[in-house]
Amino acid sequence: MEDIFEVPQPGKDLLEKAHQVRLASIKISQAENNNRIKALNFMADYLEKNTKQILDANNEDYIKAEKKGISNALLSRLKLSKEKLNSGIEGVRKVGDLADPVDQVQIKRELSKGLIIERKTVPIGVLGIIFESRPDAVMQISSLAIRSGNGVILKGGSEASSTNTAIVKALKDGLHESGLDENAICLLTSRKDSMSMLNLDKYINLIIPRGSNELVKFIQDNTRIPVLGHADGICHLFVDNEVNLEMALSVALDSKIQYPAACNAIETLLLHKDIAPAFLEKAIPLFDSNNVKLVGDKKSVELGIQYEASLEDWKTEYLDLILSIKIVDNLDEAITHIQKYSSKHTDGIITENLSTANKFMNVVDSAGVFHNCSTRFADGFRYGFGAEVGISTQTLPPRGPVGLEGLVTYKYFLKGDGNIVDDFSSGKAVFTHKDL
Repeated sequence: MEDIFEVPQPGKDLLEKAHQVRLASIKISQAENNNRIKALNFMADYLEKNTKQILDANNEDYIKAEKKGISNALLSRLKLSKEKLNSGIEGVRKVGDLADPVDQVQIKRELSKGLIIERKTVPIGVLGIIFESRPDAVMQISSLAIRSGNGVILKGGSEASSTNTAIVKALKDGLHESGLDENAICLLTSRKDSMSMLNLDKYINLIIPRGSNELVKFIQDNTRIPVLGHADGICHLFVDNEVNLEMALSVALDSKIQYPAACNAIETLLLHKDIAPAFLEKAIPLFDSNNVKLVGDKKSVELGIQYEASLEDWKTEYLDLILSIKIVDNLDEAITHIQKYSSKHTDGIITENLSTANKFMNVVDSAGVFHNCSTRFADGFRYGFGAEVGISTQTLPPRGPVGLEGLVTYKYFLKGDGNIVDDFSSGKAVFTHKDL
């Protein structure tokens, strides 16, 4: 992408929009919990009132995208059915049911007589979200931003432009109706603006990219603003030799086909050599009947896999009905393969041996490590976060699906009674460091 894009300086119009969002974010950060909850309910109401306009806009976007020949994975993410929209609207309301993440006291301690320190959660400020396709993400992100007292600048892909515009209009109308500043939500529509955002370090506190590996890496390389996100979703599932075979088949199938365009769908299936023949005997026709193309190493080809995998397959996030298969000698070989190729998103193991499971989960350094369940559970809504702004595969927190708790930071409040440091240096006063 470096050859295609240069990061331009923001123009006057973008600077004015960013300034408005910054001012609105300050007002939102000071809003009472009940007012932020009320705002979410109004936002959901206006989404419901505008259902037809939103779905018509999405249909228009989908037809245009299909004609342009964009990938099936992006088409799948772009499509907004009535059920999906209703689910998103319900998600906006449910974010209001979550505990208030703002102004929570994490530490309260007496440093000395009359000198009390508190550490409390506060909003981050302004979030910059750059994403491809997925118009339902607009609802999730906006609701989480308002609930956590933040402003948000959104830049979606051009393929979802009409849908995003319709959704954001409804959200802003609801925010305005609630009495909060509608400028707290801003949608950018030009490609130039999406790149200029990267130079808005005076206005944006955190950028969260949701899209291709190429997009995320470009953003990480071209901004001074902190970036939270993941570039790839190369997820693995290891089937141990001590397994319930039917469970292993069911979990493996769900992990691949339930929604193959998702970043938490598996791309590689690792099979213990002792279970591989029995597993593949049942798995090959099962995956074939679900239109999954299987590619495998030489050992798995000898057991019936039709296509041989290349080195590139172990590095690829297919986001499609393709699954690479590798047969390993033992748990250690499976872990070594995952450590080499995993994007540290989500990796799982199927085994009846708790010792084996515990070793796998303790050694594999991914944001999510699962035992005897589908990798598709790696999702903020399914974790009970209400929704997510994205998934982070970085080691430092927040990590994994990022919900409300990832959209606040903290600051220290120190209250005294004329206390001075010199009294402690001279021995007139002493530190008590007593938790209250």
